[in-house]
Amino acid sequence: MKKLIFVCLIALSAMYAEVLKVGATPIPHAQILKEIIPDLKKEGIDLQVVEFTDYVTPNLALADKSLDANFMQHQPYLDQINKDRHLHLVSIAKIHIEPLGFYSKKIKSIGALKNGATIAIPNDPSNGGRALILLDKQGLIKLKDPSNLYATEFDIIANPKKLKIKSLDAAMLAKSLDDLDGAIINTNYALQAGLKTKDALFSEGKDSPYANILVVREGDANKPSILKLKKALQSQKVKDFILKTYQGEIIPAF
Repeated sequence: MKKLIFVCLIALSAMYAEVLKVGATPIPHAQILKEIIPDLKKEGIDLQVVEFTDYVTPNLALADKSLDANFMQHQPYLDQINKDRHLHLVSIAKIHIEPLGFYSKKIKSIGALKNGATIAIPNDPSNGGRALILLDKQGLIKLKDPSNLYATEFDIIANPKKLKIKSLDAAMLAKSLDDLDGAIINTNYALQAGLKTKDALFSEGKDSPYANILVVREGDANKPSILKLKKALQSQKVKDFILKTYQGEIIPAF
């Protein structure tokens, strides 16, 4: 009888659990979120992870209330899409850092990069500017203002190797490496393609300020379910999971 009552209570709990839909790119964001599903279940929350392969759609889905939160971007990208799409989304927590890296299948060292080589960078404004800043730091190009995160190819004032800069969708960069001399790729897409930070010829330092963030609509930051999600994502369990799973490829930001 007691066992039956216990089973019924579990069933009722599941039936009345609050559904929380969170958008994420598959690696590492969705992986991290799936780690906390059991923890949130104990809190009466049914965490449903909705996977996306781009950065725009999960923000639009959050804005139109198809999602309750998303976890797949850094603050400068959020600032830019809020401005461009007239969205009202806010960051409520920093979770981890993913350094940008330069990858190539054709050369083993940056010194082997030939004049006129074709290099691809992300085509979204913040990550594109971030990639150009990384090229500037390596001395491959010179920017008018190396601190301008939204720099474009028009801000290049010196290009001694006459590099051809090609802008591609971030999700396509790793898939296009065979046709390029190199590409600057976001860590999440590099991991999905089986690349590791150690494979990069150069990358951002671990002090990169571009932490990936948990994002919600304005006015939702203090909802009980959102606060529970935030607490779970910034838990010691998640920190240990990131350190153990990604072995330095991704760094906790809390």
